[in-house]
Amino acid sequence: MSPGFGNLALEGLSYRPAALDAAGQTALLDWIALALEAAPFFTPRMPKTGKPFSVAMTNAGPLGWLSDKTGGYRYEARHPGTGRPWPEISPILLDLWAGTTGYAHPPEACLINYYRPTARMGLHQDKDEQDFGAPVLSVSLGDTAVFRIAEKRSGPSRSMKLSSGDVLVMGGAARLSYHGIDRVLGGSSRLLGPPLFPEGGRINLTLRRVTKP
Repeated sequence: MSPGFGNLALEGLSYRPAALDAAGQTALLDWIALALEAAPFFTPRMPKTGKPFSVAMTNAGPLGWLSDKTGGYRYEARHPGTGRPWPEISPILLDLWAGTTGYAHPPEACLINYYRPTARMGLHQDKDEQDFGAPVLSVSLGDTAVFRIAEKRSGPSRSMKLSSGDVLVMGGAARLSYHGIDRVLGGSSRLLGPPLFPEGGRINLTLRRVTKP
């Protein structure tokens, strides 16, 4: 059973509070600022309906996750707006992946999701990858978020707060768990601010392996 998740026992779920210290968080924020110069935020949209997500996003790594009305959920090698390749994943994140996941191959995508204080993310699975044997690693920066996870969409769920510097790994049986963000606790952190983030908010960095090794 994973700490912080009550009696919801999901094999392969690992929660590491404050895994990144203040210096590490600041260094990642500096890297995000540089990444945004090459790959600015865009707004993903739901397949079929075209409804915009409440989060803004971009990517780093060989592949980036996209969603729009015509193409649906998928990975592409280039930014949808600029047509340029995504920037490289931060060495800090690559070291974190190697040190926490136990997976022998590097991640191929780093989703950079920006949650304004009013943003949320409904329960969903990460299932657009070829190999579910690779874990998903999530890093929280900025405002605390209320995270929810469940084995089934309609089944029992648990929620907990993810604060700046917290790391979550979903592997094994937890790899295809349903998870989402119920709300962001605006003003709970001072990490994000002007000029890039005048509203504050939260950044979630999600590392994924996309193809089979």
